[in-house]
Amino acid sequence: MIETEKYICPREDVAAYLDGELDGDALERFESHVAECKPCASELRRQRQLVCTLDAAFNSEARFDLPAEFTRVIAAHAESDLRGLRSKTERHRAAQLCALLGLAAFALLGAASSGLLFQPARNFLRLFARVLELFWRTSSDATESLGIILHVLARGAIGSPYIWPALIGLTLIVAVSLLSRLIGRYHRIQIIE
Repeated sequence: MIETEKYICPREDVAAYLDGELDGDALERFESHVAECKPCASELRRQRQLVCTLDAAFNSEARFDLPAEFTRVIAAHAESDLRGLRSKTERHRAAQLCALLGLAAFALLGAASSGLLFQPARNFLRLFARVLELFWRTSSDATESLGIILHVLARGAIGSPYIWPALIGLTLIVAVSLLSRLIGRYHRIQIIE
């Protein structure tokens, strides 16, 4: 848009003026503006010439006839003219180009689909590693606890007159600790899922 002091030059008004879409106040404003604005006047003149040229081109009756069976002759020449493909170097160049395009397409498809293929595998491996870690910690903690319990029982059994109450108390402690481990394990599994 070109801006003058009184009026901003909208280029779309030129086309609307030529199509007869402006009326009333808009028509008067545009005509007075074109009388004062040289760029808009030259744009109007240029578009009028274009419309006249298009009208002359589409309304002319000067037509020429194609020779008989023109399309069949052109198609036959196109099918039989394989000079470029008859050469061994041309075929070799075309095969190289096709191979290069195939590799590029394969690489682009591979890059685009790597997230679709590898992301689920990574997630599965991460989950599998967490489950293995949970199993390893649980089994090592249970083994360590059992060793401590057996050590305490062995020390208590040797020379203690209260072995049965100690065994019952120890069994109660083991049961409570195993119960707490089972509850903890249940909650860990719920968090992972």
